[in-house]
Amino acid sequence: MSIPQDRKYLPSHEWHLVEGSIVTIGITKVAADQLSDITYVELPKVGTMLQAGSAFGEIESVKATSELFSGVSGKVVTINTELNNHPEWVNQQPFSQGWMIKVEATSPAELEKLWNAAQYAQVYPT
Repeated sequence: MSIPQDRKYLPSHEWHLVEGSIVTIGITKVAADQLSDITYVELPKVGTMLQAGSAFGEIESVKATSELFSGVSGKVVTINTELNNHPEWVNQQPFSQGWMIKVEATSPAELEKLWNAAQYAQVYPT
């Protein structure tokens, strides 16, 4: 699977899709494959304020539990509640149906510090 060019990436494998002031966040296929079978995703409540670089939740698999990080500060405006019943979507479709949260960015310039797809692919080739 190729790495979508329309997103920004954290070295910890979270992708950020920017649409105006709203940033959708999920994890990459590389991360989903490393975790193996995902069994649970803990997400913040709508209205939670996030700081860039801070953890916003956890993802559990049969192999490990890992923290999830945001690359942008802002308010959580939507969570993917479907992941409660379908955590496997993160494995199956990490760049679409397996998205996790949407954040209204308060400091969009923070996204400029994240990697583009080429930088991510250089470190984590698919």
